[in-house]
Amino acid sequence: MADPDAGRDARTRRAAGRGSLAVMLLPALMAVVGLFGGGLFLGILQGLGHLPGAGLSRLSATHFSRVWSDPDFLTSFGLTLYIAAVSTLVAAVISVVAALALSRLVNRYRAVHFVFQVPLTVPHLVIAVAVLFMISPAGLLARVAAAAGLIQAPADFPLLVNDRWSIGIILTYVWKEIPFITLMLLAVLQNAGRELLDVGRTLKADAWQRFRHIVLPTIFPALGAASLIVFAYTFGAFEVPYLLGRTYPMTLPVWAYKHYSDIDLLARPEGIATGILIAGMVAAAVVTAQALTRAARKKGIVL
Repeated sequence: MADPDAGRDARTRRAAGRGSLAVMLLPALMAVVGLFGGGLFLGILQGLGHLPGAGLSRLSATHFSRVWSDPDFLTSFGLTLYIAAVSTLVAAVISVVAALALSRLVNRYRAVHFVFQVPLTVPHLVIAVAVLFMISPAGLLARVAAAAGLIQAPADFPLLVNDRWSIGIILTYVWKEIPFITLMLLAVLQNAGRELLDVGRTLKADAWQRFRHIVLPTIFPALGAASLIVFAYTFGAFEVPYLLGRTYPMTLPVWAYKHYSDIDLLARPEGIATGILIAGMVAAAVVTAQALTRAARKKGIVL
């Protein structure tokens, strides 16, 4: 017969362990909450019009309403949403294919896993500069095409940087985020996918049936969570659109920066209000990604 005191003692030890961990983390949490929370609170105040240096002290939602009613804001919002959605979708599709192709090679060749980890350490700004040197009209590909006789001069190379469709920005994000999504999918396939695929082969399921009924349901939580994280980052990123984007229309982070750094201090609250709206979108995406991760773990899927 089980001893009820043993279970009670185990629960007590776990509670004590969590309590001691919370005490150890408390100073770091206080610093993070204080700095982040204080900055967010000050930003909300300024977004509501509290800017004594510009002669503004009355709290009002006028700046938020001005932002939403500004046609330039709506144009920038559409452009930012387009870049984030397209780059996330393209990276996700390529990552699924790459993860399926590499799932059998990772155990044999550890270098494959290492190669996909290397780009994670490279900053987005470095990737953006590399893309600029590669696909700009004076870049490497343009010079190679001219030397090969495909075009008459490097200036005839298609415009892929500061272009209408933001191809350079999307290429940068796709290049940078594919390893991140692929590694998350590989982890799921290595932990749960192989056994299920073996069962599917035993039941004579073809490749499409195995993908549709086994692989996709297995990787979907990880794919959704990783895609939402990528979407959140690309929606709120500043450096890549600032370097590779057009001057008009500009993405929301660049639009917010332009207003915040404007010589007219009266434009600063609108820039801060835009930043708060971006933060809200990013936070919603991150919370949804966390919910998908928890749901996956409840089903026994290791992410």
